[in-house]
Amino acid sequence: MPRTKPNIIITGTPGVGKSCHCEHLAQITELGLKHLSINHIAKERNCYDGYDDELKSHMIDEDKLLDEIEDEVKEGGYIIDWHVCDLFPKSWIDLVVVLRADSTILYDRLEKRNYPDKKLQENLDAEIMQVILEEAREAYDEEAIIELRSDTTEEIDSNVDRISAWTRHWIQNNPEGV
Repeated sequence: MPRTKPNIIITGTPGVGKSCHCEHLAQITELGLKHLSINHIAKERNCYDGYDDELKSHMIDEDKLLDEIEDEVKEGGYIIDWHVCDLFPKSWIDLVVVLRADSTILYDRLEKRNYPDKKLQENLDAEIMQVILEEAREAYDEEAIIELRSDTTEEIDSNVDRISAWTRHWIQNNPEGV
């Protein structure tokens, strides 16, 4: 059955505002998109493959995770919220939004979350080196990727407006689905 609504990944280093963007988009009733938080899915459906004591975080069993969400995502209309994008099959995804943040702003956000020093530094390094953006470019077609700043409330609002307009355009241009 064809998807009549797009699937969007909102990705980026922890602390760039992925969940905030996803929540705002999911509240726009006319779009009919559902927020799919991979962190919540992994917890609810026990998609863990261990725990990293040093980084204080669970390790995701990616194969189990994909098996758990495959039927849902293939229906369309999901905003996937996670810091990794390249594990999702290209055929599932219509738009990859890579959020970026200034490193000083990101540092403050992660420090407020009480990230251990090693985890905080690892995430700052990943942001500075554009790791997630490069992973997106390697996994998806360039025209499916947009990079957006997420430092201020105004930028978040503008990003949500831009993604909403893209979604409306996608729905209008794919009346039979894909």
